[in-house]
Amino acid sequence: MSREQLSIAELLPSLDSSELQEAEQVRAAVNQHLRGAVLSCLVEYYLDSSSSQAVLLLSSIREPHHKALLEKLNESLSRPGSRLGAVTLLGHLIRKQPPWVHHISHSPLLSSLLRCLKTDTDVVLLITGVLVLITLLPMIPQAGKQHIYDFFDVFGRLASWSYKNIGHLPVVQLVHLHAGVYSLFHRLYGMFPCNFIYYLRLHYSMKENLDTFQEVVKPMLEHVRVHPELVTGTQDYELDPSRWRRYEVHDIIIECSRVSLDPLESSCEEDMNSSSSTSLRPPPVCSPLPHLDFSSCSPFTVAVSSSGLFPCVCVQLDDVTWSPSSHCGLSTPPPEPAGLTPSLSRTASVSGELASPVFVVWTV
Repeated sequence: MSREQLSIAELLPSLDSSELQEAEQVRAAVNQHLRGAVLSCLVEYYLDSSSSQAVLLLSSIREPHHKALLEKLNESLSRPGSRLGAVTLLGHLIRKQPPWVHHISHSPLLSSLLRCLKTDTDVVLLITGVLVLITLLPMIPQAGKQHIYDFFDVFGRLASWSYKNIGHLPVVQLVHLHAGVYSLFHRLYGMFPCNFIYYLRLHYSMKENLDTFQEVVKPMLEHVRVHPELVTGTQDYELDPSRWRRYEVHDIIIECSRVSLDPLESSCEEDMNSSSSTSLRPPPVCSPLPHLDFSSCSPFTVAVSSSGLFPCVCVQLDDVTWSPSSHCGLSTPPPEPAGLTPSLSRTASVSGELASPVFVVWTV
């Protein structure tokens, strides 16, 4: 690192200075040298501070400097202590849809993210990671050619893991993980129906997976329409990169919304096409959670924005309801009630900007 780069790196804490002129001068200096060692230092600074200013600077990176950024994020994912911060930062960056986002599809970073989701046991990391994956999929649909069964394995693993850990984790975490699992189900069914149904048939024909199918997956299947591609498409065609060339990100999200039977989701297309859609937030759709006892929950309220492309979860505990959404409202049907004790009157909302005290905050 040159002396000039070293001096700039030392200035990074001033990015969040209350002295606006000083902060602006540091931002300008960092932005001018935002490559190589300075870029790496800025990522480390975010991991230590969760600085919103660092996110803004990193999201302004243009090609070819994105390569160094993706490499640094991948390196951070390999370190347990920085893994959650790296996934959170990735979530911030893809939310802004930088022009290099499609390069993630053939980057080692995607493989590292999928590996975390298939092996990690930190529920906050799993929730954060699955929301990042759900948001990323419409931006990199061509990745299905290489990673389709990785995506399916993540769904199968999280569906089983969330079901088997009922009673062993705080109910708030399980609610959000379950919501994330459904959002992933909806995205995979909407984008790759032929391959996804084939996977579900094989995976849940095994005896050890039958309970998860009955309690988690079957109710999700009951809340989607028969996908037209199941009649007219093929497994090979839906993985052909040429299939996606005519689609923008919002087109894929709308196509996914069209196969949902939930009233909240059925209004998604209208809201996305409305000039005022960013100011609209439809009410949650009632659906009981599976086998969760809310009687011992501590009071909590989490409220965040539903803007952007991140999945959103609305959990209304007074009548034990919840509803994840993508951009404007992806309603979520969990399994039938069993042993519920709805004794709280609270409302919790979680989006791509997951909130504290349990979850990270994606607000930039």
